[in-house]
Amino acid sequence: MAGKFAMHGNRAMVVNNARRGGGVTAVHVMVLKKEPLADQISAVGTILPNERTDVRTEIAGRVREIHFKEGTHVKKGDLLVKIDDRELLAQLARARSELAIAKKENDRQTELYEQRVASQREYESAANNLGVAQAQFDLISVQVAKTDIRAPFDGAVGLRNVSVGEYVTPTTSTASNTNSIITTLVQDNPVKIDFTVPERYAGSVKKGDVVHFTVEGSPRAFDATVYALASIIDPQTRTLGVRASSPNPDGALVPGAFAEVDLVMPEREAVTVPSFALVPELRGQRVFLLHGNKAAAVSVDIGLRTEDKVEVTDGVAAGDTLITSGILQLKDGAPVTITTE
Repeated sequence: MAGKFAMHGNRAMVVNNARRGGGVTAVHVMVLKKEPLADQISAVGTILPNERTDVRTEIAGRVREIHFKEGTHVKKGDLLVKIDDRELLAQLARARSELAIAKKENDRQTELYEQRVASQREYESAANNLGVAQAQFDLISVQVAKTDIRAPFDGAVGLRNVSVGEYVTPTTSTASNTNSIITTLVQDNPVKIDFTVPERYAGSVKKGDVVHFTVEGSPRAFDATVYALASIIDPQTRTLGVRASSPNPDGALVPGAFAEVDLVMPEREAVTVPSFALVPELRGQRVFLLHGNKAAAVSVDIGLRTEDKVEVTDGVAAGDTLITSGILQLKDGAPVTITTE
């Protein structure tokens, strides 16, 4: 004869799982219900600077002045390196003189043309010469401006790769300078955190979500806000790229470091079962439900796993009575009893 329920919370307690007379198994049961459940995604991320650029020269010349110290902060527009511009300044003076002559000649030909003394050909030739002289002057002015290598944004300069007197070009390569990079400029406040999430979470991550992360060597926990998502899922890894931003006023976050990222998804209602109540089978998992006085084997689909529970996405529903003990001895249709002893 079946025993009576003695519920503690939503769990019916029994004294033992031993088989009783008549082949009836005594079992524990619990009534399933929906409860709040939050997914937590853990990922390895990389800390990136907010902005980073390799400082190079756009024009060939000899380094005349260096205006920065390695590892210091500079402001946008600060002069970093001065390339010798004396030859260009001489060319600019000549171009300025030629431009002035061309302007005078154009003015004279315009006046004569309006008086119908000069021909249209002479008038157009003077206007064309003025345009050429202006373009030449503008071109050399731009080249002179390029001899001042300035910081494109606020940031910290890195190691210096050139010395005063060194001849540099946009593709410099010498024994002492193996590349064309004068230095690097990094803006590290704020910093970016790049990480990926599995494909199944692609629709759950949104701009504005807050992630928590830690870095090796620091006991602090940091927060970052998601501000960009990749436009496609990577077909090789089946993951979606995510980028977040985190303030870094004290420089504790160093670009290039790894970050352990945790992203907690919004809570949702779900049916869960104790992990020990699942029985592995060839094509997935199954549980035993109490139907009348018998055990009913039910195949289930599972979702999120927590430390001691597993989400069941299909196969059971809130209100079902789950058998939680003696499951290794049970078969589908086996008689069971619940005892209060």
